[in-house]
Amino acid sequence: MNVSTLEAFIFEKLSETKLPGLSVALVKGDEILWKRGFGFRDLSCGLAATPHTLYAIASVTKSFTSIAMMQLMEQGKLSLEDPIDVHIPYSLKSEGEPVRIWHLMSHSSGIPALAYAESVIRSVIGAGEHWLPIGSYSDMLTFMQEAEDWAISRPGERWFYLNEGYVLLGSIIEKCSGLPYQEYVRKHILKPLGMERSFFEKKEVESDQDAATPYIITRDGERKPSLYPFGAISSDGGMISNVIDLAKYVAMFLGWGEYSEARLLSRESVEAMQVARVRTPLEGSFGEIGYGYGLGVVPDFYGRKLIGHGGNVGVATAYIAFVPEENVGIALLANGEGYPMSNIGMFGLAMMLGEDPESLPFVFRERALTDLEGTYETYKGTMQALVKKRGDFLVIEIKDKYTDAIVPLIPEKLGKNIRTFYTLVNSNKLPVEFRVRKNQTDLIYERYYMKKTGKLTL
Repeated sequence: MNVSTLEAFIFEKLSETKLPGLSVALVKGDEILWKRGFGFRDLSCGLAATPHTLYAIASVTKSFTSIAMMQLMEQGKLSLEDPIDVHIPYSLKSEGEPVRIWHLMSHSSGIPALAYAESVIRSVIGAGEHWLPIGSYSDMLTFMQEAEDWAISRPGERWFYLNEGYVLLGSIIEKCSGLPYQEYVRKHILKPLGMERSFFEKKEVESDQDAATPYIITRDGERKPSLYPFGAISSDGGMISNVIDLAKYVAMFLGWGEYSEARLLSRESVEAMQVARVRTPLEGSFGEIGYGYGLGVVPDFYGRKLIGHGGNVGVATAYIAFVPEENVGIALLANGEGYPMSNIGMFGLAMMLGEDPESLPFVFRERALTDLEGTYETYKGTMQALVKKRGDFLVIEIKDKYTDAIVPLIPEKLGKNIRTFYTLVNSNKLPVEFRVRKNQTDLIYERYYMKKTGKLTL
């Protein structure tokens, strides 16, 4: 298999977003087809990233928590229909109806994010000042005392990503199994799969010879060494792992609960995890994105179902995904927040399916927007405007010594030669047009006709 296209894409995106390092593994059945590290696991020491490098897997941990719940269900120790107060001393209702275990597993409790994880992570890495003293499950229950007042819908009706719900699931695992959450996962998931370098504790990670330094990527592209939120994030996103171990984990899903003679779950339970229980707000070229039990469900990825999950703790990002129908999967980890790991993951999976990754809608869109970046000038340079890409949008910046005008542009049609956008002016919709030719790109904005000069300064 020729992976040069994927290698070039990863190298391009790391360069663009200033990410220090990344590791990736491609899986076919129960085998790792290819693995590689890119960039640096530690910049100060000049240490390269490898396929064995440890990173935080962040919310990919949620799928481990869901597996634990399914195992306990198979053992008859709980039912996914149980209201959570059957197992922990906390009664949670939304719109007067009890929140059940499966509602927490599918983020369909009806309660929007309470943003505990965002607050804790920003506090740990020094990006925010709001402090929450949540060091245990009991602390979380105290924090959530008034959560019912925040409910928007009845349980099961609407998707709201709720990290706090997965913390409650960790508490339920402890109550039903009699083991600390981390010990349960280690004994019943990590050890059977041979995931020998997947950890939760700081001392385990710091004693490892191939652990990535986590980095904050500032708005100016500076890479600042930082910290992981050890102890502050647990069953919702606290695991540290590597793509070799995660490849085994992906292979287990491709084996419908079995890997290397170890069976974690019945096929029926694995299938249940991959059923979309609620639709997310995301809808695009791949259809309505759904969420199962600790796994996202993309219904139409080149005509196949794609299952996966991402994660982000500010100083590390992660993504696993697999296509059951084709028996292929991918695992990605990076020591910073930059280009979406999910996009790289889908690029790699498209390649493995024999599709042209450049045909992916987000790839075309990114290329179409990036091509338009630059400085534009009116007749004889009487006025200049700078066009910049900002995520899925463009902005026009027109500045002088005293004032700034920043105009957001929302894409409408991105053709090969004509690319149209719109913005709002005094509550009125204003069309904006770019004309792309072989050696020239022009901009029509309001009363102005501008030519791209390529100059980078105003």
